[in-house]
Amino acid sequence: MSKAIYIATSDQNSGKSIITLGLMSILIGKTAKVGYFRPIVEDFVDGGVDNHIETVLSHFNLDIKFEDAYAITKSKLIKKKNKGKIGEVLDLIIEKYKRLEERFDFVLVEGTSFTGEGTSIELDTNVLIAKNLGIPTIIIGSGIGKTLDELVDSLHLVYDSFKVKEVEVLSVFANKVQPENIELVTKSLQKSLPPNVLINTIPLISSLNNPTMQEIVNELDAKVLFGETYLNNEIGHYSVGAMQLHNYLVHLQNNALVITPGDRSDIILGALQANESANYPTISGIILTGNIIPEQSILKLIEGLSAVVPIIAVDGGTYHITNKIGSIRSEIYANNTHKIETSISTFEKYVKVDALSERLITFVAEGMTPKMFQYNMVKRAKQHRKHIVLPEGNDDRIIMAASRLLDMDVVDISIIGDKKQIESKVAELGITFDFSKVNIINPIESKLYEDYANTYYELRKAKNVSITMARDLMEDVSYFGTMMVYKGHADGMVSGAAHTTQHTILPALQFIKTKPNSSVVSSVFFMCMEDRVSVFGDCAINPNPTAEQLAEIAISSAESSLAFGIEPKIAMLSYSSGSSGKGDEVDKVRTATAIVKAKRPDLKIEGPIQYDAAVDLTVGKSKMPDSEVAGQASVLIFPDLNTGNNTYKAVQRETGALAIGPMLQGLNKPVNDLSRGCTVDDIINTVVITAIQAQGL
Repeated sequence: MSKAIYIATSDQNSGKSIITLGLMSILIGKTAKVGYFRPIVEDFVDGGVDNHIETVLSHFNLDIKFEDAYAITKSKLIKKKNKGKIGEVLDLIIEKYKRLEERFDFVLVEGTSFTGEGTSIELDTNVLIAKNLGIPTIIIGSGIGKTLDELVDSLHLVYDSFKVKEVEVLSVFANKVQPENIELVTKSLQKSLPPNVLINTIPLISSLNNPTMQEIVNELDAKVLFGETYLNNEIGHYSVGAMQLHNYLVHLQNNALVITPGDRSDIILGALQANESANYPTISGIILTGNIIPEQSILKLIEGLSAVVPIIAVDGGTYHITNKIGSIRSEIYANNTHKIETSISTFEKYVKVDALSERLITFVAEGMTPKMFQYNMVKRAKQHRKHIVLPEGNDDRIIMAASRLLDMDVVDISIIGDKKQIESKVAELGITFDFSKVNIINPIESKLYEDYANTYYELRKAKNVSITMARDLMEDVSYFGTMMVYKGHADGMVSGAAHTTQHTILPALQFIKTKPNSSVVSSVFFMCMEDRVSVFGDCAINPNPTAEQLAEIAISSAESSLAFGIEPKIAMLSYSSGSSGKGDEVDKVRTATAIVKAKRPDLKIEGPIQYDAAVDLTVGKSKMPDSEVAGQASVLIFPDLNTGNNTYKAVQRETGALAIGPMLQGLNKPVNDLSRGCTVDDIINTVVITAIQAQGL
């Protein structure tokens, strides 16, 4: 079940504050603990805060520090994106969001505001963030300055942008709509969008768009002369007092802002008198331009009045100041309780609150993005720390991976190799390496050497292994590392960067051996594609499994999938879908599918099925319309090693997918094999999954 909602907008000045405040209000009424998070905020001055975050945290008294309520400023985001480091930004956003998710029952996540630099990338960025957080979305668009068709089309465009990335859209809000057009806009959106999308239309509330005297003071860097306690007065209209008083009074409107040079005492006093008169509209404030302060006698007169509106003094001429006021976009800030309460009451009046809150609380998220998968892996590995041995200490990639793993503080590490050689390589590579946190072992010099040799001899003497042979084998790093795992001196081993798969796995098969319910060791890759994580098996170990072995591989892969937080929907792949295909190979897959169904009726499985029908919803539904797996398979089982190994490599190369693995299944203790072409990241990912495997033993 989702624990959050993402608020996204179609353009700037959409009025999402009213949606945020309204949603916070109803969520707090229905959920014990509600959190608030903004992945990206506009830049703010050093030592300052983001106004909107401060407003929400303050008004709802949320137990969240300001720095925990956002991830990154927009300018820093743009710099990261220009350097091709958007992945680092996503990692930071996920990490900070997850901290809040752990603390709160529900988190309201507010997207960007389409203001300032970088607006062209904002829609794609919001889609990317919502996708990687794995949470549904609410879309908001403003009706100001748009025809009906323009409003509907703009909201539909944003809806499509989220849906094409498989981000669920729960509701669409048309905001700032003329009151007389509410019904028309609602019906038009209902016709344009799917029926499961809740449509809400909110009218333009002029008081929410009107700036306050406080905002004018902030924007113009004004000096407050009088009426500081009334700075929340809202400005409905403004006009320049440049004519004679008797002519100017005719132009006053309700909640008027009077703009006049500081030496026009007649306009100043006349406006103040009009404010107290029942025959004239209310005055919200007075701006004195030209940095001219009235004479002392006038100031004394104003001080003695019973009611004084805010009077502020600014630099700049009347014309310049008037233009600046016209460009001020009003915001809601923490101490403006009137606007906050108006926003909440408007939301409750015009929004289908019960239907929306029901969708929020009952929505169930599907799938998992690669970034979320990797975050969850590291988090799980840290929860129950394990000890992993890396036998190939002479390989630069192993040393670099170990250095980063130490920085991540995710596992304890032993490295098999010569300490002086490793120290020399660390110096050559120019990396940081905390030797005090790593156990470096030279097998022949280890105090465990004789014990390990004797243990191996006892285990294998029936296979004509002598003690001399056992000692020789224990000098081999793969055998020594595997024995560390067997004896419990390490929880798992990762090898293969400099050795063949056979060299890595053979010792494990000899004395770690398979689990009691497993007859075959197999492997899976976690294929991290742009928008999902799939499990591919077996792509590394078994050349041509029998139907029984294929069934066991499928069951083991489903269990691995579930252990790593991916709902298993198993596709038993073949060149034919359903019952149409003939031949030994498709019959093998058909038999294997039947075996899985008999052994594990709880698993969702389909087979035989072609790859496109397994992963493409349109193809899947056309070929197998009644299947609960077709088009949405998360575990893909290949009929042989030739097909599996080539397919995983083709998908990896052609789509840019990250392949994590292979992770071996079926052994009593985790030993995992690396490709000899592996990268440092591959090693780190494999160490992490090995640690997680060890937690389940």
